Amino acid sequence: MTQTAPETTPEITPEIVAQHGLTEHEYARVVSALGRIPNLTELGIFSVMWSEHCSYKSSRLHLKKLPTSAPWVIQGPGENAGVIDIGDGQAAIFKMESHNHPSYIEPYQGAATGVGGILRDVFTMGARPIANMNALRFGRPDHPKMRHLIAGVVAGIGGYGNCVGVPTVGGEVNFHPAYDGNILVNAMTVGIAETAKIFYSAAAGIGNPVVYVGSKTGRDGIHGATMASADFGGDTEEKRPTVQVGDPFTEKLLIEACLELMASDAIVAIQDMGAAGLTSSSVEMASKGGVGIRLEMDKVPCRETGMTAYEMMLSESQERMLMVLKPGREAEAEAIFRKWQLDFAVIGEVTDTGRMELFHHDEKVADIPLGPLADDAPLYDRPYTPAPRPAPLADAPTTMDVAGDLLKLMASPDLASRRWIWEQYDQKVGGDTLQPPGGDAAVVRVHGTKKALAITTDCTPRYCHAEPHEGGKQAIAEAWRNLCAVGATPLAATDCLNFANPQRPEIMAQLVGCIEGMAEACRALDFPIVSGNVSLYNESKATGGGSAILPTPVVGGVGLLKDYSKATTIAFKGTGDVLVLIGEPRYDLGQSLWLRELHGREDGAPPRVDLEAERRHGAFVRRQIEAGALSAVHDVSDGGLLVAIAEMALAGGIGAMVSAAVPHGLAATYFAEDQGLYVATVRDEHLHDFLHASTRAGVPVERIGRTITGRIIVECPAKDHVVTLDALRTAHQGFFPALMEGAGAAG
Repeated sequence: MTQTAPETTPEITPEIVAQHGLTEHEYARVVSALGRIPNLTELGIFSVMWSEHCSYKSSRLHLKKLPTSAPWVIQGPGENAGVIDIGDGQAAIFKMESHNHPSYIEPYQGAATGVGGILRDVFTMGARPIANMNALRFGRPDHPKMRHLIAGVVAGIGGYGNCVGVPTVGGEVNFHPAYDGNILVNAMTVGIAETAKIFYSAAAGIGNPVVYVGSKTGRDGIHGATMASADFGGDTEEKRPTVQVGDPFTEKLLIEACLELMASDAIVAIQDMGAAGLTSSSVEMASKGGVGIRLEMDKVPCRETGMTAYEMMLSESQERMLMVLKPGREAEAEAIFRKWQLDFAVIGEVTDTGRMELFHHDEKVADIPLGPLADDAPLYDRPYTPAPRPAPLADAPTTMDVAGDLLKLMASPDLASRRWIWEQYDQKVGGDTLQPPGGDAAVVRVHGTKKALAITTDCTPRYCHAEPHEGGKQAIAEAWRNLCAVGATPLAATDCLNFANPQRPEIMAQLVGCIEGMAEACRALDFPIVSGNVSLYNESKATGGGSAILPTPVVGGVGLLKDYSKATTIAFKGTGDVLVLIGEPRYDLGQSLWLRELHGREDGAPPRVDLEAERRHGAFVRRQIEAGALSAVHDVSDGGLLVAIAEMALAGGIGAMVSAAVPHGLAATYFAEDQGLYVATVRDEHLHDFLHASTRAGVPVERIGRTITGRIIVECPAKDHVVTLDALRTAHQGFFPALMEGAGAAG
């Protein structure tokens, strides 16, 4: 073969190897795999395919611990997205991915292209996207860069989702100084497909044409996957060229064109061009199919002149797909994509060589065996040193002002109303959103049926930092609980595992601990992980001294309602209803928001997660919702019991008289974040049957008050604590408007 084309002649020096993120040992493996020195294009291809972002080389070993199968799982991890059976010949297809580093560098485009990428992961499998979710983590609200980051990220998510016509129906937002130099932007999409029309990525058919569709290739996003696999130094501004630029209107055209072609039988395999662009899509399709691939780079549609094969292969330009078609179907496919004003080009063919072969200007510019690029990529068993389990909270503070504490908590960054964010998202485009943001889970109707999907994103990083195993369990359990709370049967989850530098043993221990905790909870709850993403090296030297994020294994859960008319919400529905607590509280304030926000302490052990109780309580709540016994339901989580009641009161505009007994008169325990608990309202006519059912099910239930008008009254031995809903609403809604006043989105 010709060793290199003229465009790839630079000598491969140790400096160039280091710039591509490869270690000396990894580079030696490249040379061994090729049997010679690579050229620059080949080096770039190995660089992105062996990056953490594409190869999961530090996490693959431990990801195998996660349960991924169940009778209703059609496709688990390994494809573009996970697939579950929801009955009637229909499937839900979903996944979550990170776009953290790009969003810190260029918040609008980073967040927007994160949404675009996850949409493509879902519709490339034949699904029409029906809902977007997100999970966001920001640093200190008063950090000088944070308003700019928040404004840009929210505008980017809204701008892309709104334009492409997919509703953004919920998510979560947290703040902590650990994210000052490395924010997190995790995007999730859920779609619906026919089970008989699901498309996969494994190439097949020697000689079949490989076609490129969508937008033209540019120089934006080159080295995006490599950049996403390294921590931040002080040069973040210089990394702007590695951030992709999105066009949601083109994405909308691409969705419709792909779904139209999918209605035929012309497609053999399909893969979106996400991280590592044309490289990852072609390598993954060929390697999964056990075939080879030959690409003619001169035929790749480009929007810039003089692009090299290196640039074309590593570009992460958006809104592009790669397909293998049945022979003779090219003209039919081209007509569809031209009709939708999209580029279409036959750029290669499937071969029987087991190799990637690239040609440009009549020169062979790359010839690589596919095995080392994909299945035989580096796999590391990195050392990890678990931290000791934290001691129980000592010297727990007390409070004499329950109402004042509640107002402060409801105004705090992690609990304040997210309305300022939600109002920038089109929550109801498509007409199928039944429960928009603000509840335990979003609920979206499966169009034309009585079914609905419940969707949630959850994680409590402060628990994961204090005790990774327990925090991992809790992330799964809370997602499960939020689905149960609206009446849905939890079916499966996706995840986005956000951690710092895995080469640090204490960070690797966080990753291992969280995964093992998640795995334990998934098994106990029959709640498999069917897709996901790992994002490592989320830390920044730019903030001074190597600031690592909190371990943040976000869980996106999906559940099924067979009859959406029976779903419940968190809002109190009327006065005089009996307020009940389902589950048994432990009154432990360790790692609680109350402890952090009101006393500046982040100590103690996180609340214990009893998985057997979670399963029993969740099943009971679902049965009672199905029976119509519960008029409102909300799980107890951040902020504890009293915050849950306050959120229900604000959602319904109805107050509550709370008379729950707390141990030893410790009013502070109203803010304990005990797990496995639900607050619900029961009308008097249902109370006897409800209590009898709880006894039969072995589920503890305590009557803790009644709904009333206009205020929350907490009865305590010394005095009653009273807060009006007007005061609560003012406190709750003030944070974001005050923080973001005058902040413009960075475009």
